[in-house]
Amino acid sequence: MLIAYATEAGQRPFRPGRHDCALFAAGWVKIATGQDYARGWRSTYRSLKRGQQLLEVAGFSDHVDFAAAHLPEIAPAFAQVGDLAVLDDQALGIVAGEMIYCLKPQGLGLIPRSAMRRAFAVRTP
Repeated sequence: MLIAYATEAGQRPFRPGRHDCALFAAGWVKIATGQDYARGWRSTYRSLKRGQQLLEVAGFSDHVDFAAAHLPEIAPAFAQVGDLAVLDDQALGIVAGEMIYCLKPQGLGLIPRSAMRRAFAVRTP
């Protein structure tokens, strides 16, 4: 299921507010758990800067802080396939074994697991 999701996501262009790293991660969480934490956020911003401003207004320092408010944080060493990863550049990705799926303006990429700085468990409630 994760491979199919990542493949489909990789075919769509990066668009802040519609298809960016935070919404890519949130889309996976919705599929995996049924929880749609991005409801109310999609299509409310057209730039990453505006998305950041909206998060701050809502009381979050950034998208990683938002993820931390909704998902249990785990040590990166314990992250399993399907968990969320925070990368060196603060992008959110999805753990895919020894690699991490990450959506960037250039498209979908695979980043080495060693770039993971934080992790959040994605489990069915």
